[in-house]
Amino acid sequence: MKWDHLWINARLATMAEGKGAYGAIENAAFGGKDGRIVFAGPMTELPDKPDVLSGRVIDANNDWITPGLIDCHTHLVFAGNRASEFEQRLKGKSYEEIAKDGGGIMSTVRATKAASEGELIEKCLSRLATLGAEGVTTVEIKSGYGLDLETELRMLRVAKEAGRQDGLRVVTTYLGLHALPAGLKRDEYVSMMCGPVLEAVATQKLAETVDAFCEGIAFTPLETERFFQAATKRGLKVKLHADQLSDTHGAALAAKYKALSADHLEYTNEAGVAALASSGTVAVLLPGAYFFLRETKLPPIEAIRRYNVPIAIATDCNPGSSPVVSLLATMSMACTLFRLTPQEVLAGVTRNAARALGLQQEIGTLEVGKSFEYAVWSIDHPAELCYWLGGLRPNFACARQTTEQ
Repeated sequence: MKWDHLWINARLATMAEGKGAYGAIENAAFGGKDGRIVFAGPMTELPDKPDVLSGRVIDANNDWITPGLIDCHTHLVFAGNRASEFEQRLKGKSYEEIAKDGGGIMSTVRATKAASEGELIEKCLSRLATLGAEGVTTVEIKSGYGLDLETELRMLRVAKEAGRQDGLRVVTTYLGLHALPAGLKRDEYVSMMCGPVLEAVATQKLAETVDAFCEGIAFTPLETERFFQAATKRGLKVKLHADQLSDTHGAALAAKYKALSADHLEYTNEAGVAALASSGTVAVLLPGAYFFLRETKLPPIEAIRRYNVPIAIATDCNPGSSPVVSLLATMSMACTLFRLTPQEVLAGVTRNAARALGLQQEIGTLEVGKSFEYAVWSIDHPAELCYWLGGLRPNFACARQTTEQ
């Protein structure tokens, strides 16, 4: 047997680069063995005639098969909600004003600290299940609502345990510089997050990457750079919330440290885009936050295209600025709000999202040797995944059954 499972009479959106629109293959077969893709090509090139009675061969009936979708920027571990702040914004208060009044991130920090580990796992599992029901097979989850050693480590443990229980691939990120807690001086807090907390995260192998919120209401480029230097010395890769609310030259800073991704980018200037191109850093665009905060400043899409910076799309699921638990809805918003093409968006939740997590050799395309993670859709064209504003469900999705890194 050359495969454990084989789909026949399928249409593949392989999303492989340089293979035409969507990397599409008609009249295709798709097979896996021992958790790896062993065939993804035309039926006519199958090495053996498949036995449809074996139970391991499935007729796709002309359905489309895509790589498993990847949500490469989320904050799924949290307690409480910020519906009251939603009402305040509708009455005219800005995100920055709410934060300065003690709301925003700090309100979620208080709720998350008060929740038990079991409660956090339960809530995270619910959100993972919602994403998984839409064909998502890989999710990045950040900490950042702890702001102290105990709670940051607890959040990362919760993310890993939720992924283990759910069966999705979970990539954890230590968001060490997210907000400044009351009662601590800036330097004291940055020293703590760059020192004992980062050391514990690295020693216990609780995260693969680190992240920071470089912004006027959060942390300065100098503080962010100090954090990145400490992280890279410990062998961790970096990501950055960059230029969301103002141009702090965050994109250029991310590029300087060869970050896996720079995320948001609404206020990034052209020099920042050029720096991303030179470093190979992925531009992760987050239309859910743009929509929910009613922003008007678009990311520099044309410059990003002109410099050939890879574009990824993610939900940014969080209780304050993007309470979105639908990657498909986010994909639709990316087309409608940012004027990306469906092909750009599907690449943004497959191969480019994989690259934003440093996993491009493992997932993100349907190519021989990669992990056997995919979704099967009863649609006429891949663009339908962006056309429907949520509500679409795959017939079948196969995720990796372990999240141990």
